[in-house]
Amino acid sequence: MSETDSAAQRFGWLRLALTTFTIAPVRAPQVDRVTAGRAMTAAPLMGLLVGLAAGVVVAGLRAVFTQPPRLVVATVAVLVLVLASRALHVDGLADTADALGSYRPADAALALMKNGDVGPFGVVAIVLDLLVLVSALDAALSIQRATEVLLVAAMTGRLAVTHACVAGIPAARPTGLGALVAGSVRRSAAVAVTAGAYAVGALAGWIDEGGRWDGVLQVAIGMTAGLLAAQLLRWHAVRRLGGITGDVLGALVEIATAVTLVALVLIRWPT
Repeated sequence: MSETDSAAQRFGWLRLALTTFTIAPVRAPQVDRVTAGRAMTAAPLMGLLVGLAAGVVVAGLRAVFTQPPRLVVATVAVLVLVLASRALHVDGLADTADALGSYRPADAALALMKNGDVGPFGVVAIVLDLLVLVSALDAALSIQRATEVLLVAAMTGRLAVTHACVAGIPAARPTGLGALVAGSVRRSAAVAVTAGAYAVGALAGWIDEGGRWDGVLQVAIGMTAGLLAAQLLRWHAVRRLGGITGDVLGALVEIATAVTLVALVLIRWPT
């Protein structure tokens, strides 16, 4: 094996994580279970990159224009979040909503999900998701917390995927992304990554609140709310569909991100 092939194999997990969670123009590697597990473990890092990209756009708009309309800035930031993942997670949310909302048996619901057409439940899910994201970011801009909430919410959304891929959670189909990544993340790795994500969030809250512990507690509550919401959706999907799919993982990203955003802008203690 050449040095180039060896390096490509060693960093295959990074390439898979980038192609799964971002729009980065890299080719997906040949994937085995070990590579898939490492990529899903690194999902929160991809969330930080996406959140940082949206935060840079927000900062740029506010630097170039004098008092740009908050709603416009919030909308552009959400557009960056959506496009940064090629809208795959929004599509997953729509397909999952249609499948779960159909009340069909598991096989029929999975076939409906795989069909790709967006039904009424999917349309409602997309509209509500985008409305929540835009309105929450608009509120974050009003209290000067846009950068923090973008970073923390995007990271938490991808952390929900790491949790969904730990051992013991089955795949709904024998093939596809869900089958590849289900159970591929070691529990010890998930615990370590979760601790690291909370540490990053705590630092962001500490800095944002000027070195006050209130900011750390607010971020911890916001992240926990997002992860719990994703866990409830995951539990329902596993119960109804028999396991996770790639679409379910996308839905988990959107739900955890939206709930974390809302929690972070609602939780404010008086100074």
